[in-house]
Amino acid sequence: MGRQSNICTGDWMIREVDTLAAKPVISSRIDPDNSSFDFVSPETKSRFAMLDDVKILANGLLQLGHGLKDFVHKTKGQINDIFQKLNIFDQSFYDLSLQTNEIKEEEKELRRTTSKLQVRNEEVKNMSLELSSKLESLLEEKSALQQKVNALEEQLTNLIQSQPGTQEHPEVTSLKNFVEQQDNSIKDLLQTVEEQYKQLSRQHNQIKVIENQLRKTGIQELTENSASSKLRAPRTAFPLQLNETKTRQQDDLPADCSAIYNKGEHTSGVYAIRPSNSQEFYVYCDTQSGSPWTLIQHRKDGSQNFNETWENYKKGFGKFDGEFWLGLERIYAIVNQSNYILRLELQDWKERKHYVEYSLRLGNHETNYTLHLAETAGNVSEALPEHRDLMFSTWDHKAKEQLYCPESNSGGWWWHDICEENNLNGKYNKPRAKTKPDKRRGIYWRPQNGKIYSIKSSKMMIQPTDVESFK
Repeated sequence: MGRQSNICTGDWMIREVDTLAAKPVISSRIDPDNSSFDFVSPETKSRFAMLDDVKILANGLLQLGHGLKDFVHKTKGQINDIFQKLNIFDQSFYDLSLQTNEIKEEEKELRRTTSKLQVRNEEVKNMSLELSSKLESLLEEKSALQQKVNALEEQLTNLIQSQPGTQEHPEVTSLKNFVEQQDNSIKDLLQTVEEQYKQLSRQHNQIKVIENQLRKTGIQELTENSASSKLRAPRTAFPLQLNETKTRQQDDLPADCSAIYNKGEHTSGVYAIRPSNSQEFYVYCDTQSGSPWTLIQHRKDGSQNFNETWENYKKGFGKFDGEFWLGLERIYAIVNQSNYILRLELQDWKERKHYVEYSLRLGNHETNYTLHLAETAGNVSEALPEHRDLMFSTWDHKAKEQLYCPESNSGGWWWHDICEENNLNGKYNKPRAKTKPDKRRGIYWRPQNGKIYSIKSSKMMIQPTDVESFK
């Protein structure tokens, strides 16, 4: 509408100019004889008329200028909007290019991982074929030896029947022993082949999943557990055996949770182990952190009384699905195999979590299970005394130089010469235990600042320093 009004105003101004130009011509054609009439001269009249027309023309030009000004402002705003939209488009295009580059890098990493898995798959295939050929040769050898042994047994039976009381021939005894050794070797090889086939199956599944991901999108990120095979779910609740378990005849039990983890069992739960020179017993393997840990102590709700005797602290007590102490003898049997790390995980009543890790040495029962620690990592200041010989004591078994700690602090623990440094096996108090005696007897630790902190839950775990090479 503004633009149309400006055009009309311009046309009107043009017509006015034409009129003004025509007026002098008309006035020049008036008869000079009529000059006797009483009126203003044509020159004066034309001059006044031209001033009025100029004013009208100026007013029109002013209106036209205002219209043009409004039109320019409006056009300028539209241009600014267009530039803003262009900037937004440029930024979106830049972000999209960055995301595209990231996706390309992820795709390259995914392809590299696939090629590595394919190489490992070929290695496992070759190893399985080699083991299969060895197994076949051993089976043939076993069959031939079995036939020889059967023939010798028949001859021996005939000799015994013909000559009662005759002792067994030494060659026959040696052959029997040799056959038994071959049987054991074949069993071990069969178990190894079975494990290799399981591993090969997992590798195949993993490669198939990766190939499907590449085929569908080509750019999706590889997840850590995309192709892991379904493992046997362990028992989550198992009562801690206080009696000594019988030694099994099989020699295939793992030595600790790290060995179980290396065989492909990555689920937390209860497993049977047998450390070197020890009997079989059960432990709880904690893999929540992505690394295998053997849990030796767990406190969380006060359901288990930890003010136990020396014998119970040696053998262990509690339940794996609640609170428990694994047992000093079992802990010593595990850590005596290699160099181990002790990890403490603590949580206070404000849900704050703390941890600390130590390299440790543990003595046997003759040394009262003396513990020697050296901190390696953590965010707890002096949770346990370092570079000292800490002897384990209970209320009914007092180590040397530790005559008062077990009586004044409930539960068995490693003490030195100060009894109020820490005690994770003490009486379990509910929060806000304000009196000093109850607070001293609770689960607590005293860091370097001297303040006693009450602990809501605690875990004590052990792990070999070299997890991958542990079998």
